[in-house]
Amino acid sequence: MKIAIYGQYYQNSTEPIIKDIFSFFNSNQVEMVIEENFLNMLYEKQLIKKEYKTFSPGTTLDNTFEMLISIGGDGTILRAAALVRNSGIPLLGINAGRLGFLAKVQKENIDSLLQYVIDRNYTTSERTLLGLTCEPYNDAFEELNFAMNEVTVSRKDTTSMITVETYLNNEYLNSYWADGLIISTPTGSTGYSLSCGGPILTPDVKSLVITPIAPHNLTARPLVIPDDTEIMLKVSGREDQYLVSLDSRISSVKNESVLKIKKTDYKIKMIEIPGETFLNTLRNKLLWGEDKRN
Repeated sequence: MKIAIYGQYYQNSTEPIIKDIFSFFNSNQVEMVIEENFLNMLYEKQLIKKEYKTFSPGTTLDNTFEMLISIGGDGTILRAAALVRNSGIPLLGINAGRLGFLAKVQKENIDSLLQYVIDRNYTTSERTLLGLTCEPYNDAFEELNFAMNEVTVSRKDTTSMITVETYLNNEYLNSYWADGLIISTPTGSTGYSLSCGGPILTPDVKSLVITPIAPHNLTARPLVIPDDTEIMLKVSGREDQYLVSLDSRISSVKNESVLKIKKTDYKIKMIEIPGETFLNTLRNKLLWGEDKRN
């Protein structure tokens, strides 16, 4: 078995996880190829001494890799999605953070859950991605122009709200007067959109969510739309620029630019470990089904 490893380092929580993962895979003769920046950090922290093959962020991983394992939180998985892109290589997240909906393997039971990986006893869940184009051309979106969680437009250098003129399949919907607007996938519905009052969608739902950020009009509510809808946004405000974020990647865009957002023709595959289902994660993270009155 050959797997790619990518991660982030958090001193208090990551070290024992990294040691457990490398020990487990080495003892099971798994070939690990490590993202070069992550490996250099591991050497610097003296967490490992053995030499490993590496890959760089610009490398296209080929189909000899069975999966890419992400060590960190949900943000790390979103960055890992940019490494696999349209290769079809599935992702498995090992949670070294706190409130993770995407990182399925928890640090308390790493060995038992990684045994499922060794036994190839897992399934995959396909996750919708959003692609973005900008008119006039903006080179910030030339290479990584997709998002797994959400595309967000928001105000930049002002406390004043922006106006987000919104069209669905070229039909005018609304002009949102707000701090910004979130276009979320089902995967991203448990992220920024949820914190702004958006609904939770299960990963297999073929829908997107439009969620305003602190809208001036309280009648501007989150809206669920079919995922084959093309969304067009035109933003205006008191400043010359506003911010566009694709997950954690943020760029400045000039006012009056036209953004077109639609799902990509490929998806990201997420590994599902037996027992670690979306509904189970939802109950655990949101404390559903527990009586907290005592």
